[in-house]
Amino acid sequence: MELIDVLIIALYLILTLSIGIWVSKKASKGLDSYFLGGKSIKWYYLGLSNGSGMFDVSGTAWMVGILFLYGVKSFMFMWMWPIWNQIFVMMFLAVWIRRSGVMTGSEWILTRFGDDKAGRASHLIVAIFAVIASIGFIAYFFEGVGKFMTVILPWDLSLSIAEISLLNSEQSYALLIIFFTTIYTIKGGMFSVVTTEVLQYGIMVLAGVLVAGYTFVSFTDVEVNKLIPEAWKSISFGSELQGFWNEKKEPFNALIDSQGYKMFGAFIGMTLFKGFFASIAGPTPSYDMQRILSTRTVKEAAYMSGFTNLVLFVPRYLLIAAVVLLGLVFVAPEMAASGSLTGNDLEVVLPKVINNHVPVGVKGLLLAGLLAAFMSTFSAFVNAGPAYIVNDIYKKYFKPKATDRHYIKASHITSFIVVLLGVIMGFFADSINSITLWITSALYGGYVAANFLKWVWWRFNGWGYFWGMLSGLLIATFQFFMDQNKGNFVPDSFLYETAHIPAIYLFPAIFGFSLLGSFLGTYFTAPTNMETLKSFYKNVRPWGWWKPVLRELRIENTRIERNKDFGIDMLNCLIGVIWQSSMILLPIFLVVRDYPKMGLTFLIFLLSSLILKFTWLDKIRKYAN
Repeated sequence: MELIDVLIIALYLILTLSIGIWVSKKASKGLDSYFLGGKSIKWYYLGLSNGSGMFDVSGTAWMVGILFLYGVKSFMFMWMWPIWNQIFVMMFLAVWIRRSGVMTGSEWILTRFGDDKAGRASHLIVAIFAVIASIGFIAYFFEGVGKFMTVILPWDLSLSIAEISLLNSEQSYALLIIFFTTIYTIKGGMFSVVTTEVLQYGIMVLAGVLVAGYTFVSFTDVEVNKLIPEAWKSISFGSELQGFWNEKKEPFNALIDSQGYKMFGAFIGMTLFKGFFASIAGPTPSYDMQRILSTRTVKEAAYMSGFTNLVLFVPRYLLIAAVVLLGLVFVAPEMAASGSLTGNDLEVVLPKVINNHVPVGVKGLLLAGLLAAFMSTFSAFVNAGPAYIVNDIYKKYFKPKATDRHYIKASHITSFIVVLLGVIMGFFADSINSITLWITSALYGGYVAANFLKWVWWRFNGWGYFWGMLSGLLIATFQFFMDQNKGNFVPDSFLYETAHIPAIYLFPAIFGFSLLGSFLGTYFTAPTNMETLKSFYKNVRPWGWWKPVLRELRIENTRIERNKDFGIDMLNCLIGVIWQSSMILLPIFLVVRDYPKMGLTFLIFLLSSLILKFTWLDKIRKYAN
């Protein structure tokens, strides 16, 4: 690495730490200031921060790998997360969530189920889920940033004592970066997170533009079109995924067959099924929920969520597509020649490209941008997870009366514990992909059923929510341990076959198990108090099966009307998914010089934006606040 690249990275780290600590005084006023920024931060800053928080290095490395191997149709892999969640939040869920005026997602649950035993059980289980999810994501970041930094940086930081290996180089780098990020996040809370993430977003955008520009200077359109197969640029697919690589790159076809996505039609069907229910369930209780609750008004919550979609996808995929193009030119030949390709090879395409095929100066800025991507996402989870422990568990059940200073100190300690547990989990994960699949398929599978029902069905109560979430969490945890120990089972046995089923195909089973727990918990216990339901419905106004509650409310206020927006909300979500997809495909087609498809995609973007202006934006503008 050249001196100028090292200086750029060092300057970025110093600037980030300085800004984070400089704004930390604002966080000392209380928990509301620490975790939500006092609900005083403007919506466009929160939108930039939210977009920056989703621009993580582990996810970027994974996306580079799948685009590299599968081509343009790999954007549909993102539906596993599901990225549609951002569209559903934008269209109606942000408004529903923000109307509560609470601090965390689990505190919000009390407004739905009340503050009795059932309500507290549901409140406690969602707080536990939030903490587990935060720990899982920290493990995911730990695994990704370690691999990334080891390939990029020239120094061996492995640690051993008396020939006993304590830390390999990947783990040492990951611990170092996590330590720096944890300092400013814990010190400054939401103010530090948002301020540094806005800076980090600017660096990531600049890095993406420079790397994409470098590819245009380095390769002609003719060279790019000769390099990339036409099938790579196609989004069409059949029931099975056919290999399209030929000649020297033919070994990549065998890698496609081994990744678990061969039955592509079934895979897409599963992601569509999961994507709808997971999206309508709403955001998980993490940093995305915190950004919505941090906005100043209901109207700004909707604006912020829409702005997040607008600022995230184009710059992120501009960077990803540029790195993939460089990888196809320089890294693919040596990978194909190696003779033994695995999924782990895809995870190091990103660092290999940066290490060997990016010019001096741009390399340093790109590294700073990807470090920013890691630090912004990591800091968002470090800020969100402890909020649930301190505000929803410690303050509510153990220390209800204490000073703000005491709670903020408790938040500092809790943050360190959450980070420590995430790092420990990261030590035992074998790849980014394994954690990705566990989070997206198993853990989220346990979350979806109960959180879908809470919006749409009045009879669903706190015990139903508790047992639905608990059953989902238990089977998700069981799936994780099965996956981590799949090499220990006897071949051809039931446990062996079950452990080797791709996680996405287990989603219906996990969803069904959680749904059963939700229904049984609801039907064997009393309904939620009608006063609580009336208060919730009057504030949030969701659509769904709320007729008995609406009937009671009309006794008090004959003017109250049911929410009739289901049809327009679903239409907006469909248009929004197309809008979102166009922002992913547009920079990819630009970088690979497929100008006809780029022009068509841009036309779809403009048309969908115009439709949403009339069907969504004009409606949001009519809100009083």
